[in-house]
Amino acid sequence: MWWAIGCDGATRRRRAYEYQYVNVQNILVVYFSQSGQLERIARTIASPLDAAEDVQVDYLRLEPEPAYPFPWGFFSFLDAFPESVYLDPPRLRPFGLAPDRRYDAIVLAYTVWFLSPAPPITGFLKSEEGRRLLAGTPVITVTACRNMWLSAQEEVKRMLVDAGARHCDHVALIDQGSSLATFFTTPRWMLTGRKDRWLRVFPRPGVSESEIAGSVRFGRALLAALRRGELDGMRPALAGLGAVRMDDRLLASERIGRRSFRIWGRLLRRVGGPGSPRRKPVLVIYLVFLVAMIVVVVPPSMLIRTLLRPFGRERMARERAYYEQPSGSGTERLGDFSG
Repeated sequence: MWWAIGCDGATRRRRAYEYQYVNVQNILVVYFSQSGQLERIARTIASPLDAAEDVQVDYLRLEPEPAYPFPWGFFSFLDAFPESVYLDPPRLRPFGLAPDRRYDAIVLAYTVWFLSPAPPITGFLKSEEGRRLLAGTPVITVTACRNMWLSAQEEVKRMLVDAGARHCDHVALIDQGSSLATFFTTPRWMLTGRKDRWLRVFPRPGVSESEIAGSVRFGRALLAALRRGELDGMRPALAGLGAVRMDDRLLASERIGRRSFRIWGRLLRRVGGPGSPRRKPVLVIYLVFLVAMIVVVVPPSMLIRTLLRPFGRERMARERAYYEQPSGSGTERLGDFSG
């Protein structure tokens, strides 16, 4: 056909869909993944959309310049802390998208660094091209992290509002294992790249395989909403699918950690820029402080919050409803899209 002349395979398929289906829907999946886990999650969620002939899915893998190492070096990992907390956007390679390209919805998948969105996601949200793509577009956010994502999601939501996007859904997938176990397994994974069981005691780091496989339900629900014309940013498409579950015991710890991160981050930025040798002694002091805070402050704050829970049920219910929006933790529709 005329629309396929001189085109590569992907373009031919896209144009064939657009030729055959007048109402072809265009979806953009944006992600930054070092270990590959988040990319798997993003592609699993998008797989029902990718397989649909009336949907065209484009993938945008964000690539910072210079690239962040993985596995991380000890000091390079800590050195990324101040800029992450203060939402300094890194330089990104060109996206390679057509300048006039528009999308019916965007899936934005990100990891959490130091209670903040990973810097490449910040770079996308603050970039001129990213803001053009986001303006007026329904956005589904997806995060995969150890266990604390509330502060990072608040920052992402603020940047989406600034870009004029319509945030319609959120999915949060949490690493397997207890908070104590992931306190050891996650840093080991980041610093060595190893995902095996450690000492036959600790679970594998990262989101469980069953959780990753099960995330396909979100893609099925998005496809159904897209075909009904309901993926409009005005209502959640993933409600009732167990998309988000807030652990209210960690809220106080996040707030304390967020305040201390900003104080230490400001100090480190004044000492020197990224990679500055002058940062190293301060980073060592910061690490000692961080470990002490996690060991000394976090357990008592969680215990106190647990003890006070019977006296603050209404307040906790309001907090849970706020942080779990828009998709919520309900599971009443699981049977419709699982299996």
